[in-house]
Amino acid sequence: MKDNELIPLIIEYVGGKNNIKQVWHCMTRLRFDLHDFSKIERDQIKELQGILGDQLTNDQYQIVIGTHVQKVHAALTEELGLDAGAKSGSEPAKKKGFFGAKLDVVSGVFGPIVPAIAGAGMIKGILAGLIALDVLSDESDAVIILDLVASSVFYFLPFFLAASAAKIFKTNPYLALAIAGGFMYPSLLDAAKLGEVTQFSFIGLPVPVINYSATVIPIILSVWALSYINKYVDKYMPNVLRTVFTPTLTLFIAIPFALIATGPLGAYVGSLLASFIELLFNLSPILAGVVVGGIRPIAIVFGMHHAMTPIALQNFADNGFDMMMPMFLMTNMAIAGATFAVFFKSKSKKEKSVILSAGVSAVLGITEPALFGVLIKYKKAFIACTIASMAGATFFALLGVRIYGYILSSIVSLVAYVGPYFWFAILGIVLSVGIGFAVTYFTLKSKEVNSH
Repeated sequence: MKDNELIPLIIEYVGGKNNIKQVWHCMTRLRFDLHDFSKIERDQIKELQGILGDQLTNDQYQIVIGTHVQKVHAALTEELGLDAGAKSGSEPAKKKGFFGAKLDVVSGVFGPIVPAIAGAGMIKGILAGLIALDVLSDESDAVIILDLVASSVFYFLPFFLAASAAKIFKTNPYLALAIAGGFMYPSLLDAAKLGEVTQFSFIGLPVPVINYSATVIPIILSVWALSYINKYVDKYMPNVLRTVFTPTLTLFIAIPFALIATGPLGAYVGSLLASFIELLFNLSPILAGVVVGGIRPIAIVFGMHHAMTPIALQNFADNGFDMMMPMFLMTNMAIAGATFAVFFKSKSKKEKSVILSAGVSAVLGITEPALFGVLIKYKKAFIACTIASMAGATFFALLGVRIYGYILSSIVSLVAYVGPYFWFAILGIVLSVGIGFAVTYFTLKSKEVNSH
């Protein structure tokens, strides 16, 4: 079905234009914030050609489109007359639960910037592999430029997050970028790198000296605070003065507040989360593997996997490496293995084509087509992929496999493991794919697959 045919039907089946408050997307899903979720016609949506599945959870409705979701989202928002952060309709918003609201923030902030960090991460991984194989010298001009291309996204991550968070918190994106500029200004970063000064003083209050490059939570918290500061300043500012003095007073309050309060708090929370994961590994690698590998598949189904991204990025910022992302690779390979097993069980040429495409997507790091289009239809296959994910993640945890830069968890990310962990990565992939395939193949009956 073409996009111009699909879009009106999606709008109709989610309750019409007036029922849509906000719509955004991640790598494979449209995510809706609606006035009345009871108006959704889920059975009709799931029957649409090109829809891989749907999920209603945490006051958010998700439609799984696939890797061309950005194109569908652009057409949808154009049809609605919205941008990704705009509202439609006039009903008051229903108050969300604490967890649902936080999940909306994480998915909403990270969804739009995933292409930038995934692309930069892939370049970083390939570059690391080429250096490890002595194809490129780490002192060559080519490496300097390629490292600039790859690392700039992560170094200046607060700017990307500021622009994205401004849409979620419905505040001025340029003021949000100004907050990021305050975090990334050389006088603060240079002092943090030199380590000679631990804090500055502003109107008698301490300003901790922290390197905010590549951090996540400080800027999200600070843009959230900005949204309230800007709103209240604007509310009490006389109309004739608003154009000049609202942004002036907003920045005068918001940037020092970010440097004194929300920035250090966010840095502390981020380090605390990273420390918890490190503690889990130190306590028991087996426990870490079982927990991370076990929850990852179901987290992807419910769209909660974005909640793990800030922890991984914080690990890179604090330690220069991460041990969770290798586990994510094992989950994706387990999903691929289970999906390929279903392929061999199916007898329908049309179904086999869809399943094969989903399996290949999983190998390349995009797992939603496999999970929603194949595995959640068969409980045994989903359980098998979860078992394989735990096995692969535990294997990696026991061996202490780590990765030194963010990269999409796909077969291509093997280049990032060239070095001491390369053969472990190969064995892990074989283990995860093999267990996922074998458990699915021997527990799922052909009649269960071909009866659908």
